[in-house]
Amino acid sequence: MKDLDKNPFQIANREALIGIILVLFHFTWWFSFAYGLGKKDPSEYQYILGFPAWFFYSCIAGIIVMSILVFIIVKFFFTDIPFDDEEFEKS
Repeated sequence: MKDLDKNPFQIANREALIGIILVLFHFTWWFSFAYGLGKKDPSEYQYILGFPAWFFYSCIAGIIVMSILVFIIVKFFFTDIPFDDEEFEKS
C-alpha cells in the first residue's frame, strides 16, 4: 500500500478527480444514447424489454454499466485511509 505514504489530501484529490471522470463518462453515455437514438420519430423506435431502445441503453443499461464501473474503481483504485487523530499526529 504505497498510497498510505502519500498525504491523505493528495489521495482524496486523486479520488475526487476519478469521481468527476466517472460522472462525465456517465453523462456522456446517457446523453449519447438518449439523444442519439431518441431523436427518431417515435413510430420508428426499436423496443427492448418493452422500453424504447434509447431509454433502455441510456437509463437501464447505463446504470448497470456505471454500477459495475464504480465497483471496480472503488475496489482497485481507491485507498482506505484511517482518519484517527493518531495518524495525523505522526505526519
